[in-house]
Order: sequence, then C-alpha cells, then structure tokens
Amino acid sequence: MTGETPRFSLPRWRLTRWLADTGPDVPMDIRYALVAGLFGTMPIFIAGLFNTVTVSLLIALRIPTWPFILWCVFDILCCAARLAVLLIARRRAARQEPTPTDLYILLGVAWAAGIGFGAFISLTSGDWVAATLVCLTATAMVGGTCFRNFGAPRMAGLMIVLTLGPCTFATPFVGEPILLIGFVQLPFYIYSMSRAAFGLNTMLVATMQAEREHAFQAKHDLLTGLPNRVGLSQALDASLMRYDGSRPLALIYLDLDGFKTVNDTHGHKAGDRLLQLVSDRLRRLVRAGDLVARIGGDEFIVLSEQVGGGPLKRLGDRLVREISQPYQLDDDVRVTIGVSAGIARAPDHGLDLESLMSAADTALYQAKSAGKSRCVIAPLPREPAGRQPTGAVALSIAS
Repeated sequence: MTGETPRFSLPRWRLTRWLADTGPDVPMDIRYALVAGLFGTMPIFIAGLFNTVTVSLLIALRIPTWPFILWCVFDILCCAARLAVLLIARRRAARQEPTPTDLYILLGVAWAAGIGFGAFISLTSGDWVAATLVCLTATAMVGGTCFRNFGAPRMAGLMIVLTLGPCTFATPFVGEPILLIGFVQLPFYIYSMSRAAFGLNTMLVATMQAEREHAFQAKHDLLTGLPNRVGLSQALDASLMRYDGSRPLALIYLDLDGFKTVNDTHGHKAGDRLLQLVSDRLRRLVRAGDLVARIGGDEFIVLSEQVGGGPLKRLGDRLVREISQPYQLDDDVRVTIGVSAGIARAPDHGLDLESLMSAADTALYQAKSAGKSRCVIAPLPREPAGRQPTGAVALSIAS
C-alpha cells in the first residue's frame, strides 16, 4: 500500500475507449475519477450479481432445457469473472498499478447481454412465471445500470439496450398482439433512461470541474497562478512528511526591491503585469521539483529539496541576479527592479512553516539592511547558555 488515492487505468482498446468516453473537453483527472466510479458502489454491484444468478438458477431448475441451463452457466461464470476482475482492479489501483479496465467494461456489457438473452428465452417459452420473474429482473437492473455506470454514459446506454431490447423482440413469438406495444414503448424507455445516464454524467462532470476550480482558487494566487500561502503550507507539510534528512530542505524568501515605485509610476495594471513576469521568470529559474509560491504583494517563496550549503547560496544569488534583469511591460515601458532573499533550512531552523518563515524573514531583513539586492542565509540557532553539546557530555562521561 502506498497511501496514495487508488487510481484505475483509463481504457485502452478502441471500443472500450468509445464506451467510456465523456467528451473532448473533460480534464484528465476527472476522466480518472469517472472511471474509478465504475469500480465503486460495491453494494449495488453485489446485489445485481446475486439477483441475476439467483433468477437464472431458479428458472433453469424450473425449465431444465439447454437454453436455460446455458444461460444459467453463462450468468454464473460472467458474474464470477466480473467480481474477480473488480477485486483485482481494486487491489492494483491501491498499489498504483495498471488495472484491467477494458476487460471489466466488456464483462459488464456481456452481463447485460446475458440478462437480455434470458428474458428472450423466458418470454418465448410460454411459462408466465419465468417470463414475469426475468422481466422484473431486467427492469430492475436498468436502474442500477444507469446509476452505477453514469461515469460512462455510452456504456450504460448499450447495457440498457442489451437488457431490455430482447424483451420487446420476443413479443411477436408470444402470441399476444397486445404485447406488440412494446415496440412503441421500448424506444422511449431506452431513450429516457439513456438520457438520464448522460444527464447524470454531465451534471457530475460540471460539479467536479467546479470543485476542481474552487480547490485551485483556494490554494493558488489568481494573478500569477502560483500557489498561495495555503498551497505553500500544504506543499511544505507534504515535503516534511517524506523528509528523512538525506537531502536538505530549503525555504527561500524573496521580496522585490523597487516594486512600489513601478506601481506608483506606471499604475496597478503595470504592477500586475510585472508580478506575472517575475512569476514566469522564477518558474524558469528553479529546478524541476522545486515549488514557487506568491504569499502576497511582492513577496515570493521558493521551496527546494535539492540544494544545500554552497549550492544553496549560489542558487539564491542566481535568483537575485536574474530577477533583477530588466522587464518589458509593454512596447513603451521597460523597468528594472531588484530582489532581496533570505534563506532558512530544515531542520536547522525548524520543521514547520512558521519557524522556517521566521528564520528566512530575519535573513531577508539582514539582506535589506545590508543594501538590498542580495541573498543571506539565516545563521544556525545558538545553543542555550550553559548547555554542553551532546558530544562533550559523552566525552566527559567516558573520561
């Protein structure tokens, strides 16, 4: 177990991709969430399998002819295969391994076709008990199919057609002309249930997109698209959870020098544009895996897990040097600003955002006091007065 959210594979075969497709504009993370929904709602899944197996078995016992025996055997094997594939997929998803999504989708379609076949042979058998039982089952399964598979509305629509279609096509062989009305009722019923599946899917996608946008806005600065203080705090917490001391964790606190002058001289629109250009430049300057955040005004944070000591100071100096290069705000406005930087390191200056920010802020103040446009690494905290280092204590005891 990795502790990560289980992730089910997207279908890879042409047919299954078409069946599970939800539209060209659906983001990839929502597509994964919709596919995961196909593997959920375990109580509905188990109830459906139990229902169809029980009905096919009872009718095969009542009418022990080859068509009914074959239907019963097929239903048992198909349901067993669906359950096995479902359990395998859930275990693999929990381990972040590829899942048999294509096979799972096809087994669902085959299961629906099996119900339809059972309905056809039951209706044409002339046994009204079997016909009533299997038609009730087929109708009940449509509701569960629509509810459980709205993440793949085309798949749900096909399963509904395969489940109920044979009920109508069996009516000419029953000898009751009144039942031919099914040819009128069936298209409307299939259309309405299919539209319900597509409607649920559309509503779910819209809801998930809204939640995704709200979550992004809550953790990101809308002007620059960078993480805000909330996003920075979450990223730092995630870094500290996997922190093992094997490589440094640094927080670089950047404050622009001269930004207010640009804002006052050229207006807030120019100031906003400058902040966006600084953000873009920071993204290009940091290493892959580092985080850039804007925590307000003209203050930025770089969170890096890859540098320490001398390389860390060189990174800070490089950021100061590159950020201080001129910016072309528009065709007529070109400005130059500076930036001061203070750096704190974990665990030397703490293992939480407040402690690291406090140490980096102190180093930033020193950089500004020394003339701005420079980088300062916060000094290591001193041992409390009268306290001996651990090594000295050990040496004294040994002697």
